[in-house]
Amino acid sequence: MPVTLRPYQLDAIADIRAAFRQGARKVLHVAPTGSGKTVMFSWMAMETAARGKRVLILVHRRELIFQTLQTLVDTSGQHDVAGIIYANFVTDLDHPIQIATVQTLARRQLPYTFDFIIIDEAHHAVAKTWSRVLAQNSNAYVLGVTATPVRMTGRGLGDLFNELVPGPTVRDLTSQGYLSPSLLYGPPGEIDTSHLHVRQGDYVTHELEMAADKPEITGDAVEHYRKHCDGQPAIAFCASVLHAHHVAIAFRKAGYSAAAVDGNMKDDARDNTLKAFANGEMNVVTSCDLISEGLDVPRVSCGIMLRPTKSTGLAIQQMGRCLRPFPGKLHAVILDHAGNWRRHGLPDEDHQWTLDARPIKTRPDDGQILTRQCPQCYHIHRPGPVCPNCGYVYPIQPRTVQQVDGELEEIKARLVAKKKRVEVGRARDLEALQQIERERGYKHGWAYYVYNARKRRRATTTT
Repeated sequence: MPVTLRPYQLDAIADIRAAFRQGARKVLHVAPTGSGKTVMFSWMAMETAARGKRVLILVHRRELIFQTLQTLVDTSGQHDVAGIIYANFVTDLDHPIQIATVQTLARRQLPYTFDFIIIDEAHHAVAKTWSRVLAQNSNAYVLGVTATPVRMTGRGLGDLFNELVPGPTVRDLTSQGYLSPSLLYGPPGEIDTSHLHVRQGDYVTHELEMAADKPEITGDAVEHYRKHCDGQPAIAFCASVLHAHHVAIAFRKAGYSAAAVDGNMKDDARDNTLKAFANGEMNVVTSCDLISEGLDVPRVSCGIMLRPTKSTGLAIQQMGRCLRPFPGKLHAVILDHAGNWRRHGLPDEDHQWTLDARPIKTRPDDGQILTRQCPQCYHIHRPGPVCPNCGYVYPIQPRTVQQVDGELEEIKARLVAKKKRVEVGRARDLEALQQIERERGYKHGWAYYVYNARKRRRATTTT
């Protein structure tokens, strides 16, 4: 086949096969955005089809159909490689490989079932529509792929998949040159979320829109884009469709070519906008969720985060949009006006994924993510004495012990108790012990008890 798989992709295929051989019927593979999951599962689809098996590739959005089809063409070197099951498309069921949106397939009854089902962006697959399709193909082996195996609601994927096969981390792929290094900035004046309510695991949409869609925040985003990545391809992730259009207007007023994309646009208009962006004909595309997942545009050099989120999965997906390498791209720039780095960490943060459900976070995080923000350039990085971006040297903070009244009282009590024990130890005879008994108001007989206990210990030691 024309495509040469990378070593970690070959390892992932071997691990997935081993999981199937050991009895797993539904396997989830987790690997970062930009790691080439589509290339890997396209190779597996072609290989399975070559053995006379029927393969279904399930996606949740129209754009992913054509991205997957192009990858299959590149992988096989053939143009007529798969059928498409999607509204208003002529379906050719003779192809052993079919690419379908789950929404379309759930409404159709096919004359056959599939042997192998591949689910792209598999964290969506717990919805009822997906379950209906899987139930119709109950004997199929299932492979799900995702960068973020966690849903916003906190529901896990263990009820759908029975084994997780992890791939490399973002840090691994960056060190090997398969992902671009990143610079994360947290400009001052980030969006205030302190008054926002949380529903279904994330901020309430209309409240979030009111907090984020403000001229001063949008203007700040434009200025920091001009400062850090002037004219480079950028995606702005917004709180709502209306917010996305307002941000695009602000960038156009500042002299940049910018457009908003949303699900209400006609397919041709949306396709033309994203094609112009992918070809370098447009500076900024703004969106609310539509291109948080699945968009494969290596040229993107900047991610502008204008939507605070409680969802670690959503934050990772958004940051990952600009991490693909591209000729001339030294690093990706992430401008986090939303403060998501405080909640979810750096773009190359290591996450220990499982199939278990994760609790929904309804209060601010506890600050355990280890990062440091430079007061000079606002670069966010792992703790260190010097900012790796601008060279700012952090002043050495003298160690101070914070004392409160309760702590002082506890220390005082311990000192008093120690002093009393020393006094008792120095009382050598019964008379001295009786003096302590009277002064401290101890119960009558305490002195005799201590004195006789000492005598017994001395007698035991002597014998």
